[in-house]
Amino acid sequence: MTTIRAILVDDEELARTLLREYLADYLHVEIVAECANGFDAVKNITELKPDLVFLDIQMPKLSGFEVLDLIPHDLAVVFVTAYDQYALQAFNVHAVDYLLKPFTKERFAEAMKLVRERLDRRNPQVLDELVRSVRQREKPLQRVLIRNGSQVHVFPVDQIEYVEAQDDYAAFVVKGKKYLKQQRLSEIEEQLDNTRFVRIHRSYLLNLDHLARIELYAKDSRMAILKDGTQLHVSRSGYEKLKAHL
Repeated sequence: MTTIRAILVDDEELARTLLREYLADYLHVEIVAECANGFDAVKNITELKPDLVFLDIQMPKLSGFEVLDLIPHDLAVVFVTAYDQYALQAFNVHAVDYLLKPFTKERFAEAMKLVRERLDRRNPQVLDELVRSVRQREKPLQRVLIRNGSQVHVFPVDQIEYVEAQDDYAAFVVKGKKYLKQQRLSEIEEQLDNTRFVRIHRSYLLNLDHLARIELYAKDSRMAILKDGTQLHVSRSGYEKLKAHL
């Protein structure tokens, strides 16, 4: 049987110990890392590329759902948590399984059977759907998480000056520096507070707190001037939206 490389993510040592004990019966499963917080989880998952992750939901710094938003989607995820209010959400977005603490060895065996079935058919689209569903539930966003290699950047939304569309990516501009995230601008627009962020152009989503003024650039063409001097094109429809907010 092909070896399954697994990572355990839980801020409780006792919870990781129980997972370790149950997994000892599965000789084809190799635990390649254990993580006590979301940042370590993102780092290890990105670098070690496991097949399977046991993921707690309620953790300090980064939640399990936030971790999921930052990692590759070609793996199997089993949620492990004591918070059953998340159960329906997890199942609705097709997680491999959901283990509610405390769980028995028999219940764990059921989860492992589902893990094998999921890995046999490797379907990244399932986790894509999961992430999209979670994003819809967590709006308006209060902070944005962006992964750069194994490093995670966390920005409160008020630090974002504007967001620029770049094909299937979006560039979040913070203090003049761009951070890329694989997400469409239209989806980000839905997540952010529409009283603060305005789509001024098909390529730009502007934080009104960073707007200094609007200037006429040419006939029926305008430019948004940010407080740091950055200039962004404003479309006709974008200008109408701006007028409604200013």
